[in-house]
Amino acid sequence: MANVARRINATVEEQRDSLDLSGCGLVSFPDGIFKMIRSCTDNIQKISLANNQIKALSNKFFLTFTRLREVDLQGNVLTTLPEAVGNMQHLISIDVSRNKLRVFPERLTDVSSLQHISVEENQITELPMEKLSLMPALKSVDVRSNPLTPEAVSFPHLFTLLT
Repeated sequence: MANVARRINATVEEQRDSLDLSGCGLVSFPDGIFKMIRSCTDNIQKISLANNQIKALSNKFFLTFTRLREVDLQGNVLTTLPEAVGNMQHLISIDVSRNKLRVFPERLTDVSSLQHISVEENQITELPMEKLSLMPALKSVDVRSNPLTPEAVSFPHLFTLLT
């Protein structure tokens, strides 16, 4: 935890726009972090929680960091994303590859600013292709190494689908 505190303090003191807590052995996003970083949550545009053991994120995470543009959650054990992810007005990239998702996080289709989605190496069998095709900014969706059915990727789309 000392490493986590050190990284948070550096973010706050230097008024950085990113918070890197990758590889810290976290199993959740501790409530104490919200208190420590309260003064600069509006500045934070990028958060990496990659390569931890995070099982779930609360709605509070996305309701606190409302200005996020990039979120890196790869290499955790997430089975779902909270509903609040659908309200992220500035989010352009989210990486939830190498987690335990069985269902595509459909609330992501409500994020009109989203350009890049990676759900590589999960256990997703179906995609909401119709909803994905209506996302105005979407450029790419990485679904490699998922047990997708052929029908799941057959819907016409204007973005790059990496399969």
